This record gives sequence, structure tokens and C-alpha cells, in this order.
Amino acid sequence: MTAEQIVASHKANVETLFGLTQKAFEGVEKLVELNITATKAALAEAASNTQALMSVKDAQELLALQASLFQPLAEKATAYSRHLYDITSGTGAEIGKVVEAQTTEAQKKFLGVVDNMAKNAPAGSETAVAVIKSAVAAGNNALESVQKAVKQATEVAEANFNAITTTAVSAAKAGTATAKKR
Repeated sequence: MTAEQIVASHKANVETLFGLTQKAFEGVEKLVELNITATKAALAEAASNTQALMSVKDAQELLALQASLFQPLAEKATAYSRHLYDITSGTGAEIGKVVEAQTTEAQKKFLGVVDNMAKNAPAGSETAVAVIKSAVAAGNNALESVQKAVKQATEVAEANFNAITTTAVSAAKAGTATAKKR
């Protein structure tokens, strides 16, 4: 490699690092914004609920108030979890795309180096070059298999998260309905 190629490679790596850092900070920014919004809403709700509790006249009214507060709480917790999941999975996916692109580029460069070595190799080293190329191909296949498995696991995890969310909201609604009947 020439000095210009090395400098260009380092420059590209630094730019990639700063790009990944920017994406990570964007994710943190979204998390902070979500937490601030949730905290403001919780404080406003706490003030409202405290006023409602102070106006309760008997135990029956207290039970009804408690039941009416439980369902929205479960729904808000579920919505918060959903937003949190969306932010973290979105940020992770963006970073994953960059890493995947960098890995692909590094593999291409490595194969270019191997091809260049093969052109300049002494006669009779074709077998060694073929073994190296075969090892690189096997590594690429293994990496692709891992990436597919991770994507499938992510899809399964998301489906499970959605199912749990739906179940939690349904259970909260059923519990509220039962408490109101009493």
C-alpha cells in the first residue's frame, strides 16, 4: 500500500468512527427526550391523582378511583417500553448497517491484497493462494450466517415483545373492569 492509500484508509476509519459516535449520541438524545417527557407526564399525573385522592369520601369511591388509575398506568408503562425499544433497536440497526458496510469493505480490500499477492507470488504458490481465498470465502459465509441468525432472533424478540405488550394491556383492562364491578 502506498502512503496515500494508508492515509485515505485512516481518514475513512476516523470518519466512520465519528459517524458511529454521532448515531450513538442521537440515540442517547432520543432516550433523554423520552425520559423528560415521561417525567413531566408522571409529575402532572401525580398532582392530578393526589387531588383526586384528597376528594375521596368513602372506601367504595377509593376502590373505584384506584381501579380507574391502574389501567392508564399499565398502558403508559407499555407505551414507554415500546418507545424505549424502538429507540434502542433503531439505533442498534443503524450502527449495525455501518458496521456491516465496513466489514464488507474490509473483506473486499483483503481480497484485493490477496489477489495482488497472488500476482506477485512465485510460481508454484497457486495452492497457497487458493487456500487463503477459500478460507476468506468460508469466513464470509460464516459471517453471513451469523448476520441472518441475528436478524431472525431480533424478529422473534420483537414479536415476543409485541405479544407481551398486548397481553399486559389486556390484563390491565380486565383487572380494571373487574375492580369496577366490585
